[in-house]
Amino acid sequence: EVQLVESGGGLVQTGGSLRLSCAASGFTFDNYVIGWFRQAPGKEREGVSLISSSDGNTYYADSVKGRFTISSDNARNTSYLQMNSLKPEDTAVYYCAADPGKIFTTAQAMRIMLGIHGMRYWGKGTLVTVSS
Repeated sequence: EVQLVESGGGLVQTGGSLRLSCAASGFTFDNYVIGWFRQAPGKEREGVSLISSSDGNTYYADSVKGRFTISSDNARNTSYLQMNSLKPEDTAVYYCAADPGKIFTTAQAMRIMLGIHGMRYWGKGTLVTVSS
């Protein structure tokens, strides 16, 4: 059974940091593209970042570029999202997702981030709240 379990969410002040983790089981991590998405109250889900577990290629939404860092530990089947300089607008439920594929082009990344191409597996999410 495929499972993605997020952890590391919580309450943090503006300017603070959090590291989210996504522990995967039931599939071979390094054959998948891993993504982090978020959904704020009353808003649609949006893509945050992607990583190819095969070649380490990454992609970030403009809103988090320079503040968030995605990484992947294939030995542990775990992905991380390091979030620095957090802002109140980063408040959301953060989801981890995985889709078969070893690499992605920029065009493919944009399709994934916009939700045009759906990810196959999803976690249940972890809440991040940034207080002002």
